[in-house]
Amino acid sequence: MSAEDSVLAIQRKEWSLATPVLSKSVLPNTRKTSTKAALKAQPDADKTLNMILSRLDDMKAEETVTIDLRGKSAFSDYMIITSGRANRHVGAIAENVTKSLKETGIKNIHVEGSPNCDWVLIDSGDVILHVFRPEVREFYNLERLWAQGPGAAKVV
Repeated sequence: MSAEDSVLAIQRKEWSLATPVLSKSVLPNTRKTSTKAALKAQPDADKTLNMILSRLDDMKAEETVTIDLRGKSAFSDYMIITSGRANRHVGAIAENVTKSLKETGIKNIHVEGSPNCDWVLIDSGDVILHVFRPEVREFYNLERLWAQGPGAAKVV
């Protein structure tokens, strides 16, 4: 049975064991953009990193550490860990960075922890930002988990 016969059979609702249920010619083409085009639309990781670090500096974030994950992780290129002085400061930092990421044109930003503002995680794809209150940061100690060797983490 040819593809045209399959389409006609589906349109007339003639079913048999030889009729494919979903033929490639029957399926709608829902994918309008390619993956490569979507990746090119986003700024590269270094630009995103520099923009986030600039915003953290503007918002007076404390003890900012950048960890280079290239070659160590498949899910991200950089991880930034920083602290705010209190819940309000953590929330303001996270809100400012998220707003800047959206203005830059980065889509699919995922934010976790905004209601409590003890630990806010912002995942922009290439760069992951953790904004902690000092006590929470000390408790989880993410730098120790990711920094392998003396040159892996640098304080900015």
